[in-house]
Amino acid sequence: MNLKKIAGIFLTTAVLVSCNKDKSDSKNDDPNFKYEAEQFADIKVLRYQIPGWENLTLKEQELVYYLTQAGTAGRDIHWDQNYKHNLKIRKALEHIYENFSGDKSTPNWKNFEIYLKRVWFSNGIHHHYSSDKIKPGFKIDYFNQLLADTKTNLAPEIVTILFNDVDAKKVNLDESKGLLAGSAVNFYDRGITVEEAEAYYKTKTSPDAKRPYSFGLNSKLVKNANGQIEEKVWKSGGMYGAAIDKIIFWLEKAKGVAENKKQADALGLLIEFYKIGDLKTWDDYNIAWLQATEGNIDYINGFIEVYNDPLGYRGSYEGVVQIKDFDMSAKMEKISKNAQWFEDNSPLMPAHKKKNVVGVSYKTVIVAGESGDSSPSTPIGVNLPNADWIRADYGSKSVSLGNIVDAYNKAGGTDKLKEFANDKEEIELEEKYGETADKLHTALHEVVGHASGQINPGVGTPKETLKSYASTLEEGRADLVGLFYLYNSKLQELGLVEDWKKTGMAAYDSYIRNGLMTQLVRLDLGANIEEAHMRNRQWVSAWVFEKGKKDNVIEKITRNGKTYFNITNYEKLHELFGQLLKETQRIKSEGDYKAGKALVENYGVKVDQKLHKEVLERNAKFKSAPYSGFINPMLVPKKEGGKIISIDVIQPKSFAEQMLYYSKNFGFLPEDN
Repeated sequence: MNLKKIAGIFLTTAVLVSCNKDKSDSKNDDPNFKYEAEQFADIKVLRYQIPGWENLTLKEQELVYYLTQAGTAGRDIHWDQNYKHNLKIRKALEHIYENFSGDKSTPNWKNFEIYLKRVWFSNGIHHHYSSDKIKPGFKIDYFNQLLADTKTNLAPEIVTILFNDVDAKKVNLDESKGLLAGSAVNFYDRGITVEEAEAYYKTKTSPDAKRPYSFGLNSKLVKNANGQIEEKVWKSGGMYGAAIDKIIFWLEKAKGVAENKKQADALGLLIEFYKIGDLKTWDDYNIAWLQATEGNIDYINGFIEVYNDPLGYRGSYEGVVQIKDFDMSAKMEKISKNAQWFEDNSPLMPAHKKKNVVGVSYKTVIVAGESGDSSPSTPIGVNLPNADWIRADYGSKSVSLGNIVDAYNKAGGTDKLKEFANDKEEIELEEKYGETADKLHTALHEVVGHASGQINPGVGTPKETLKSYASTLEEGRADLVGLFYLYNSKLQELGLVEDWKKTGMAAYDSYIRNGLMTQLVRLDLGANIEEAHMRNRQWVSAWVFEKGKKDNVIEKITRNGKTYFNITNYEKLHELFGQLLKETQRIKSEGDYKAGKALVENYGVKVDQKLHKEVLERNAKFKSAPYSGFINPMLVPKKEGGKIISIDVIQPKSFAEQMLYYSKNFGFLPEDN
């Protein structure tokens, strides 16, 4: 599970001669580093550094390099998962971009460039966050002329899709439109219904009911020639086999330079999983990966998050490679060591508390590369694995992506804060305590939140019981754990904050301000909220706002035609967060679909259109885009006699350069899969 905030991996020696000159300074902890690369549409593209790279041994650097190559090798899997025509469309757009020799000063061409960059950023033609189809800023006639001028092939029926309303939503969560019928994501054959999919998986049983397999995680559901439903498994020799074989190739190299036996054994199981596609092997790998806690290098690789599947079965491909941040990890380790205290003192019903919170490891890490579902838009925190029974029996790994968070903070400003904060006190609290509060919320969300609570015996998994609401309810539940403890003296007792009360106040101000108001800048006027994290931030905020009306816990203020939300009683708000946490855990523990649906639909989906219009108007004066993501640094090995002697970190010149390089050097899949 990840905490998404809106950033693939590194390049090989092929670019040494042509690309190394005239690039940004390759220092990896440069105080004058330029974090902002470019901005277009609603996107701001940033850069991040890899501080401490020079302190790694060459063997450790090699391990990072091989793991990033493995991650990037699967990049096109995610593109194809997102939409069945994405690879064809990307190839056509890039061919035009590289071969058009006409007038590049016209508005039409500029809009074409923006469209291509938006498609690159979203790994397809649907917006990375709203999942709405991205609308070109040029007409179909101009596009057809570009195709003709550059001798680019793209089937007319696909061309028209770019401009019409077909496949308008990648992930549709509006049940009235059909969860599968209304979703363009390429996880199910067209025509398969929700009822057919659910009936198919009801026939699947695990040898041990208490340790259920993650059915559907690594496959596409299709109808065969006889009209029978079956799975196309993503594995070597199966669907996406050409890319998976490349992943295996680089993972084998990584295994050869592993830091220790446990790390090597885990990599071996991941390789075996990719070879045979067996879900038991996937579970074995996750357990081995959890137990490989020694060493400075770690990674995420596989079919992980299920947010893009409206039914919550299939995992999107992603890769993250990370280096331990020793200073921050030592501080944050205090949270994981006290996980049982947090569980014991939570407001959950006794039956829903874990008696023994095991194996919660937490690190702040330095990202060295990201790919697939994690790039260019990246999470800021990750807690894995996602299987509830593994988390209960073996624990989990939680990481905060420290250099990514730092890059966001250093690229930001305070103008928006001053526009939407209610008063000077709120601004001062945010400026002094906001960054600490944000990092702690991420840590508490991932370490304590996702590890907290237990499902009642005999109750199915959340994807079975809570269905399309499982993801947003889980993210909201983890958020609530963090919110409940952010306003607690325990944090100061552990030495994590200087002033627990003011840190908690800053955290509450920020969460309510964002959940009820500022996150709306990410939506077009008139739209409902679809994305799981946005939904959870609104239903959490809207619920406590409504329940606190009697005591005026959060007051809605209108001043000079502008709306503000002012928290009048932080203690009472803390209690309300606890009450909502208790209820949300009950919903998960009991599999109460009706209550879960009501909570999300009543508080998390609909948008106050008057307020939304106001927020968009107030935000219009700011040049900063609402979404951010990242160019990945390049790892460039130098060799002598075929042996790597050093690996340099180089910043690419531009977003376009990196995207084109990836397509040319990591495009392992055919257009149709």
